[in-house]
Amino acid sequence: MLLGVSPAVAAVGGVSINATVDGKPVTGDELLLDPSGSARISLTIHNGTDRVLHVKTVRLSGTALALTFFSYDTTLPFDVPGGESVTRGFVLDLDQLGSQATGLLPTELAVLDASRDVIAGVETTGDVRGSVWSVYGIFGLAVLLLTALAWAGALFALARRRLPANRWQRAMQFLPAGIGTGLVAVISLSVLGVMAPSPAAEIPFIVVAAAAALLLGYLTPHPAPAAPVDPEATQRLTRPLPPGGAA
Repeated sequence: MLLGVSPAVAAVGGVSINATVDGKPVTGDELLLDPSGSARISLTIHNGTDRVLHVKTVRLSGTALALTFFSYDTTLPFDVPGGESVTRGFVLDLDQLGSQATGLLPTELAVLDASRDVIAGVETTGDVRGSVWSVYGIFGLAVLLLTALAWAGALFALARRRLPANRWQRAMQFLPAGIGTGLVAVISLSVLGVMAPSPAAEIPFIVVAAAAALLLGYLTPHPAPAAPVDPEATQRLTRPLPPGGAA
């Protein structure tokens, strides 16, 4: 058993898991993940069923915006008899973590069976002290660049009066820029260590930014009508010259 801590417990179908990382219980609070060292992980599996659980792998993973940015699988086979608990510990090298992610990310520590199905897991918020040039940081910069291009395209069309005459069509032209702005806000807050991405946080940011962009596009002025064409002037310009060169 784990002594001296109040470990987190996550149950799935009668099976629960307690876990600590460097002696700190894995809970909903932030969990420091420092790429400059190793993490000592200890977990206890409580088998509340009458069957034997065959654990093969322990996985530590971090996700954001439904994408997995880091995942560490450690082979640690052991069995947990029905109605019993088994504790195992190991050291996880986090040396590559700094190049994969940075900031606050939803993190899960889970145990898997031989078929790589999750037996049980516990979720927390990982505080990753990685580089801004990590995969996650570069992903954020890419979203920022695409958002800037979307705004530039919409505003350039507005300046050149090339937006559609229909208000809703003009609004839809601004929508991608608004969605991108919401994504940039979510990723920036995550990288800066202010707030971890989650559906509860992502959806309001994206919806508000998208709605603001739609409203901006809807309220843009109607593009100026094209100048009327003078048929007689057109005929004069296109009329062939007589042989003498005079009109």
